[in-house]
Amino acid sequence: MYQMVFELIDMRSFSNLWYWIVLAVVWSSASHWVLGVPYDMVIRARRHGGDAEADLRDMVRINVNRLQFMVRRSGLWMLGLSCFFLTSLGIIGFVYAVEFAQAVFLIALPLNGVLALSIRTARRIRAADGVGMYNMLVRHRVATQIVGMVSIFVTAFWGMLQNMALGAF
Repeated sequence: MYQMVFELIDMRSFSNLWYWIVLAVVWSSASHWVLGVPYDMVIRARRHGGDAEADLRDMVRINVNRLQFMVRRSGLWMLGLSCFFLTSLGIIGFVYAVEFAQAVFLIALPLNGVLALSIRTARRIRAADGVGMYNMLVRHRVATQIVGMVSIFVTAFWGMLQNMALGAF
C-alpha cells in the first residue's frame, strides 16, 4: 500500500506539485503584502484619498514602527539565526545533496533579501516622515516582484536539472 502511494505521489521536492504551489503562494503573498499592508489598500488610498489614505498612513506607520522596533531590539540575533539557518540549509542541501533542504533554501534565501529590502524601505519611509510614501511602496513592491521572478526562474532551472539528473521521467 505504501509503495503504491509513494509511486502515485512523488515525495521529492522539485517534482512535487505541492512544492510549486507553495512557491507560487509564497511569492504571490510577498508581493501583495508590502510592508505588511495589502497592496489593494495602497491603490485604493491613491485613487480615493480621504479615509482610505488615512487608514493606509496609519497601517504603514504601525508596521514601519513595528519592523524598526524588532530590528533595534533583536536585529543582530535575527541576522545571526537566519545566517545559521541558511548556511545549514545550503550545506545540507548542496554539499550533502538533500533535495528538501535545497528546496527550502531556494525559497528562504530570496525571502531574506526581501526582508532586507523591507527594512530599508521602512527606514526610508520613517526618515521621510511619510513624504513620497506611495512611490516608496510601489518601488518596494516592484523590487519584491523582481526578486520573486528571479527566484522562481532559478528554482525552476535548478528543479529541472535535478529532475533530469535523477530521472524523473
